[in-house]
Amino acid sequence: MNFNIRVYALITNEKEEILLADEEYFGKRFTKFPGGGLEWGEGIYDALQREAQEELHQELMNTKHFYTTEFFQQSSFNKIDQLISVYYTAKLSIPEELKLGEFPFDFTHGKPSFRWMKISNLSPISLKFPIDKLMLEKLKSQL
Repeated sequence: MNFNIRVYALITNEKEEILLADEEYFGKRFTKFPGGGLEWGEGIYDALQREAQEELHQELMNTKHFYTTEFFQQSSFNKIDQLISVYYTAKLSIPEELKLGEFPFDFTHGKPSFRWMKISNLSPISLKFPIDKLMLEKLKSQL
């Protein structure tokens, strides 16, 4: 068994929208929140900012810890991995420069593609991973 530590950003804007990432991995498409895995030698917050630079090409602002996994979650991709997921709320430093897709899985600007969605219109069924579904429920309960 291995531990796989993941860090994600719940990025919102003034329109009460949340940023979604549409990705393709091993031929499977899924929607999730932006973020990724911790690399050797970096802290969780450093991983969050690195992922933002790699995927969004900008820094995250107003970051605040939101949730860390409190239950067993098996990886969807490697069944011998246990996931530990850490979520932060955040804002984009320069949201107007983010390249957005015009529809789900619009890989015009590369992978992943990003899009805003009204939090109130987002359903857990739209998200692939169980922990993301839980985060959406927690976020909606705080609005």
